[in-house]
Amino acid sequence: MKIGIVVYPGSNCDRDCQHVLADVLGLDAELIWHDRTDLAKYDALILPGGFSYGDYLRSGAIARFSPVTESVISAAQKGVPVLGICNGFQVLLEAGLLPGAMLVNDSLHFRCHSQYVRVERDHTPFTYGIEPGTVLEMPVAHGEGNYYLDPVDLAELEEKGQVIFRYVDAEGRATPEANPNGSVNNIAGICNEQGNVVGLMPHPERASEAILGSADGLKVFQALIKFWEAGQ
Repeated sequence: MKIGIVVYPGSNCDRDCQHVLADVLGLDAELIWHDRTDLAKYDALILPGGFSYGDYLRSGAIARFSPVTESVISAAQKGVPVLGICNGFQVLLEAGLLPGAMLVNDSLHFRCHSQYVRVERDHTPFTYGIEPGTVLEMPVAHGEGNYYLDPVDLAELEEKGQVIFRYVDAEGRATPEANPNGSVNNIAGICNEQGNVVGLMPHPERASEAILGSADGLKVFQALIKFWEAGQ
């Protein structure tokens, strides 16, 4: 399996992702600069966190028009697994690969701390083999992570099983207190209707080794391996 990690000007979690994939899991992981357009050789793509193009206008708004993003859209439409982490999630929203939008955190503060999330579905490449209801501990670090979707589309998103991660407390309860940014329905991550495109605000790459305080995030990347080995 060959995995491409998209690098925009301002990305800052690209090498973290590469380290986890290549050094921890032993996969072939390659960085892709934003002016690249040929992504045919990659079996999966990751859009990492950071501040693409300085997050001018709004998070992910300029990255959406980057040459590489057009190729990511094409790959996603062909069924290639795509994971957007934090700023990468914001880019996927701006690109129309995922529904909804990100608003400023309801606290108006940048939130950077360890966070519990509950896995809601296991049918995506990045949750494959993870039992729904599993609680993972991963850090969040964002100023615009307040996920919003209008009530009608939100009901449809929930009904179709597209909510993949939800903010919870240590006991797995989706309470208002467990919500770090005001996201509707405590939503921390979603997928597209096909299930191959996933976006989440917490950072699994920052919780993939015990020395970091939690290795729960490694399960997200291991799920991709299981998904690939199962021939899904």
